[in-house]
Amino acid sequence: MSAPGDLRADGAPAGGGPARDGDPAPAPRRRTATVDPVKVLLHHHQDLCARAVDPLEIAAGLEARGVTDRTAARFRHRDVFSLAEELYARVPRPAEQPSVPGPPDRAPRPPGPAALAAALLPGVLGTAALHLPPPGPVLTAVWAAVGLAALWAALRTGPLRAPAGPAAGRAPLAAAALATVLLIGYGWYDSAATGAAVALSLGPATLAAGLFGTAAAGRLAASRSLDEFSAAARPLLLGTTGLYAAALAGLLVLTGGDLLTGTALGCLLHAARLLRVRGLPVAAALGAACAAEAAARALGLPGAGLAAAALAVLAHATLALSRASAHARP
Repeated sequence: MSAPGDLRADGAPAGGGPARDGDPAPAPRRRTATVDPVKVLLHHHQDLCARAVDPLEIAAGLEARGVTDRTAARFRHRDVFSLAEELYARVPRPAEQPSVPGPPDRAPRPPGPAALAAALLPGVLGTAALHLPPPGPVLTAVWAAVGLAALWAALRTGPLRAPAGPAAGRAPLAAAALATVLLIGYGWYDSAATGAAVALSLGPATLAAGLFGTAAAGRLAASRSLDEFSAAARPLLLGTTGLYAAALAGLLVLTGGDLLTGTALGCLLHAARLLRVRGLPVAAALGAACAAEAAARALGLPGAGLAAAALAVLAHATLALSRASAHARP
């Protein structure tokens, strides 16, 4: 028998009678609200996920925004690419969308004839300076200004063209340009032959940059994970840089320039330009290279500072340009 006052599970008296009006009603069960963390992440990165054409583009964008494999593990995914696949699958994509003109295609392409001609012009001017009678100071200044203008024009087209930065970033760009001029001055100061060879190497640099850009874009489209792309991008960068360095060394031999200074200077500027083309900062690295070479020359070791800086910038470029985010569409 049930003791008086006992209640059944439904709140009625245990004796079987109906619940009296004065008896308290049973408390309703509370339902714990569950929040879908991937849905929250999708909302936070809606713009990236909506415009992506494949999961790898989302993965590259997430990587650029600081999402790592450790972050992906908190969403129960093994890596960023797996998380990007789920985000890509969750974005609604109608079967038929109205035709809207999209942004211009900015996929890397091999350099065209105009870009190659512009890249060869500074070298032609530099080589001509080797065979002309020594001009006076005024003509020397004019010739240098023309050469720098040709260099500026060459860097405004083809695969060595860098994106225009915001107004707030003009100061670092100006600092990088000034450091580049100073570094080029080191080469010309050693010998006109060294400076001419480095100027001539702008042609091979354009071809190497175009080869790296198109090959990296192809690997980015074919890769199934960020690690797979990184493993493929590193040898691409080192291989194309090696081709450029070999061409530069041959030009230095032909012109009679200094092999150490010329090769180090060219490789330093080439690696820095590859970083700048993808919107990565280079002003501090170029400024440090100027300071390192000045210190090396004070110790009677010309070219040593450039060589050390070239190795450091190339190591940084190898890490930075093996990230998919460095090659993601703007």
